[in-house]
Amino acid sequence: MTTTISEPILRVAPRPGDINSNGHIFGGWVLSQMDIAGGIVAGRTAKGPTATIAIEAMKFIAPVLLQDIISVYAHVERRGRTSMGIRIEVIADRGRGAAQVKVTEGLFTFVALDDQQRPRPIAWED
Repeated sequence: MTTTISEPILRVAPRPGDINSNGHIFGGWVLSQMDIAGGIVAGRTAKGPTATIAIEAMKFIAPVLLQDIISVYAHVERRGRTSMGIRIEVIADRGRGAAQVKVTEGLFTFVALDDQQRPRPIAWED
């Protein structure tokens, strides 16, 4: 199963406690939202537990602001025997919906886990 990128996996509004001294949302908060969304797609795809093992090509394009609502999009981009690469993009809905700004993207690698928390093969559906 490959998730399409047309529907957001997650929508979240940052809170005042998520803001840094520059008036932007902490990058770590955004990264955690991306990991949550990627984990949802990975778990559905693997039909079981998964773990994040790598983040590749992560880049912040624009800051997330306190009044933004972020939408996190994710889809399987790369398939392996026990792992998958999931492309994750974050779009901020800014100015009460007046604009949409791509704020970050990255490629996260997840591995499927068995009952002993060891890598297990993924039964890919086409």
